[in-house]
Amino acid sequence: MCGSSSGRSNKPPMRVAITGATGNIGYALAFRIASGELLGRDQPVILHLVDIPGMDDKLKGVLMELDDCAFPLLEQTVTTTDLKVGFNDIDVALLVGSKPRSKGMERGDLLNENGKIFVSQGRALNDHAKRTVKVLVVGNPANTNCLIAMKNAPNLPSENFNAMTRLDHNRGLAQLAQQVGTHPRFIRNFAIWGNHSSTMFPDLHNTTVNGKRALDLVSQEWYNNEFIPIVQQRGAAIIKARGASSAASAGNSAIDHVRDWVLGSSEWVSMSVPTDGRAYGIEKDLIFSFPCTVSNGRYTIVPNLTLNEFSRQKIEETQKELVQERNLVEHLLK
Repeated sequence: MCGSSSGRSNKPPMRVAITGATGNIGYALAFRIASGELLGRDQPVILHLVDIPGMDDKLKGVLMELDDCAFPLLEQTVTTTDLKVGFNDIDVALLVGSKPRSKGMERGDLLNENGKIFVSQGRALNDHAKRTVKVLVVGNPANTNCLIAMKNAPNLPSENFNAMTRLDHNRGLAQLAQQVGTHPRFIRNFAIWGNHSSTMFPDLHNTTVNGKRALDLVSQEWYNNEFIPIVQQRGAAIIKARGASSAASAGNSAIDHVRDWVLGSSEWVSMSVPTDGRAYGIEKDLIFSFPCTVSNGRYTIVPNLTLNEFSRQKIEETQKELVQERNLVEHLLK
């Protein structure tokens, strides 16, 4: 199924795929991408809305709404339940769709169930996407799902695959800004290290607020006992408060991540990227969050940071969890 609207730019359109497109996050993403918030207000897009078989009617409903918006930059919308169609010739993939963790389900069970989804998606990306495709995994457990997809796409460069810790990054900025009475835009050099889970390490040791060291503006007790746990457990707190998981904020962070990845950022951003065994002693073949800068569509891990014993301990804890996750899905990795 396809819909279209007239573009107002001479740039060739870029193709952006969203999996789980009828879910809350996918729905939140589609309209913002169509309006130009992902790739720029002068970049036409072709949206590929992808979901599982049986969701055709819901996909049609999203298509109808997109048509009704008459977005100037939306050249075409493709709706499909076939990954070959969904990933054909795409420039960007937002892998949102995954199974939620049900009551009583062990993390290993969740990894295996979702792992099968990301095996199929990795293979389809390998066979049908552009060689330059940028793939952001949002569906949880995002880091290990990303590793599975990457390993099942051997013909694509590993650096084409990221997992999202930008939501945790944005949450940390907001919490610090509220504590010191400022706005997040005045905060620099904040970072999330490790896994998108309760072991992640929100790091203030290099952070400044209006040019002042963040750790001179807050107490060590607040940092250790309030800030770190709040950022680590924010997702669970939102579920408890609203009875549903983060959707709008997750979609917003996915847009932030990809926009900076494509268009660049001189500021530190937190990106979960493939490891090669060199950066900060993190072992090879993990998807690990680091502070990064981005230029010309390529990210660079911020080098040569001094890590104190506290930071090293926190980073080792989150690395250990990622190694355990990788071991649980070893049979899904090529």
